[in-house]
Amino acid sequence: MPTDDKSAYTDKQKRKAEHIFESEKERGVSEEEAERIAWATVNKQDGGGKKKRQQH
Repeated sequence: MPTDDKSAYTDKQKRKAEHIFESEKERGVSEEEAERIAWATVNKQDGGGKKKRQQH
């Protein structure tokens, strides 16, 4: 599914995106649009990929 580097995302976020992607494909959405929707949803719900903690 993902074509871009998604290494900043947790395994849970990747599984969530895959599930959303498959659901959208079943609804008849194009593969490109399904991927966009999947990652946009993960970003909206989880705030994007995992964040690095700043050290002081």
